[in-house]
Amino acid sequence: MDEVIEKAVDRVIKSMRENLAEQLTIDDMARTAMFSKFHFSRVFQRATGVSPGRFLSAIRLQEAKRLLVSTMFSVTEISHRVGYASVGTFSSRFRSSVGVSPTTYRQLGGFTTRICPDGRVRVTPKQSATIRGHVWPSAAGHAGAVFIGLFPDRLPQGQPIRCTVLDRPGPYALEDVPQGTWYVLAYAGEVPAAEEERLIPAQRNGDGDRVRALVGSVGPVTIRPETVIRPADVRLRPMNAFDPPVLLALLDGQSGS
Repeated sequence: MDEVIEKAVDRVIKSMRENLAEQLTIDDMARTAMFSKFHFSRVFQRATGVSPGRFLSAIRLQEAKRLLVSTMFSVTEISHRVGYASVGTFSSRFRSSVGVSPTTYRQLGGFTTRICPDGRVRVTPKQSATIRGHVWPSAAGHAGAVFIGLFPDRLPQGQPIRCTVLDRPGPYALEDVPQGTWYVLAYAGEVPAAEEERLIPAQRNGDGDRVRALVGSVGPVTIRPETVIRPADVRLRPMNAFDPPVLLALLDGQSGS
């Protein structure tokens, strides 16, 4: 990525995080980037994989997740702190993106006991295929349990089309994948070599400390009528500031679907 573009996008993301309660517009972001509005929107999407508006919405919900498990603020107060005028709108958006309501997320401590109901979303495609590949570990750290989900775009939110959880990096398969264009997204917690426990990352832990996440993605992956098996290897790497936040509630050190 061009250094000028990288610095501009980084400025905007920092501005988003520092002004979550404000009603930032595309014009505001473009001024921060010092680009025209249309050029800014194009380069931001190229750098992050999603539009500026969707990225802002994602980091607002990411911060709401952190506040729910690390503070005693009410759901209403949290919704205002992350830029929502209506607690109803906030709760609806949170549930559709994270998979549970804000109150349930708080009660669960930021994790869920199941992430792939019955192993899959109930879809009855006319014809389906299998996406099969290998999740390769990052050279930067040891990965524990790995969540692999299939999504319609690069933003990991809501119920995945298909998903699975591995004990550690290795071979995986997503079966009964419907026709369409999808993204394979993988997330894992980095485990120090001396530790035996397995971690799946939330963006922060319950104490508000940063949890190091490893991520990987492949896409777009197109499943056509004639597709039977589609190979898609994924290599994990340390998550960076340009990666969209993980919104859906993840497992707490557990494996299996």
